[in-house]
Formats: sequence, structure tokens, C-alpha cells
Amino acid sequence: MADEFFTDEHEYIRVEGDVGTVGITAHAQEQLGDVVYVEVPEVGRTVAAGDAAAVVESVKAASEVYAPVAGEIVEVNADLDGNPALVNEDAEGKAWFYKIKISDRAGLAKLMDRAAYNAFVAENS
Repeated sequence: MADEFFTDEHEYIRVEGDVGTVGITAHAQEQLGDVVYVEVPEVGRTVAAGDAAAVVESVKAASEVYAPVAGEIVEVNADLDGNPALVNEDAEGKAWFYKIKISDRAGLAKLMDRAAYNAFVAENS
């Protein structure tokens, strides 16, 4: 089973081995409303933790999607290209944005687990 972590910018990362799958949380999707466009990063791009890595646009706003950890983008979700509304249907499942080969696992310690993230959302809603 994958380890799951969350950022205070409402990204999630599910880690299996040295690769993490990144997307936006269901809470972020609810705040955005109907998603109309997703821009994923290029495979091979190296990002630092906190770098803007992708963009998600809804009828309400455009938002950056930040890298939760440092690493190299190794795969992107091509399904989002023709179907950005998938984010509204399954934000924390089929609508992942990209996979990152983690270069610094210590960065994961700075992220929240599900219980801490849920408390963070409750406190800030």
C-alpha cells in the first residue's frame, strides 16, 4: 500500500517506492468547481519542493499545482488532456496529474498525513 501525504496547498502525493503520484485533493476540487483545463508538466522536468509544476483552471479560477517534494517528473496523466472534468469526478483517484521520482525523501516528513490534513481543512474552512 502507498504512503499518502498532503500539503497545505491541497496537493496529495501517494508514494510507492521512490515514485510519488501527485494531484489535487477532493477539497481543492470542491473549492475550484468545474475544472475546464489542466496543464501538466513535461516528463523529464526537475522540480524542487514548492515549485509550481502544473496548472488547473476552473470556471472560478486558475491555480498552480505545486510539487510536494523535489524530484524528476517521470509520467503525466494523458487522460486529463482531453477530459479535464475527470478532476471533478475522481480528484484523488483517476485524475492524478503527474508522477515524480523523489530525489529527497526527507521532504516527505514536512507533509501532513490524512488525519492532519483533514484537521487542517476543518480549521481553515
